Amino acid sequence: MIDSWLLAVLFGLAIFRLTRLFVYDKITDWLRRPFHEEYKSGDGIYIKMKGKGIRKWIGELLSCYWCTGVWCTGLLYGGWLLWPVGMEPLICILALAGLAGIIETAVGRMLD
Repeated sequence: MIDSWLLAVLFGLAIFRLTRLFVYDKITDWLRRPFHEEYKSGDGIYIKMKGKGIRKWIGELLSCYWCTGVWCTGLLYGGWLLWPVGMEPLICILALAGLAGIIETAVGRMLD
């Protein structure tokens, strides 16, 4: 059980970063490609799910930040409950990367 505010913040930042990694980052495009067909329109990029059944379901999951966030939460929290010593470094790395991303976005907006 999360019994401190620091642990809750670390988990929150780690979940934020892991979810963005799966849903948005170019580095995991290979993971989404079998399930998404991206096409550009005049005002943006749109996603169409490929296939039917489980393939379409996974595509929907990987395109929804909230849905993927629930699974990422379960993955990180479940892993931490089962193997806290092994998961702690991963959670800290993701949390620090999440915080760095938030800071970078804030600084970028201040400079624009």
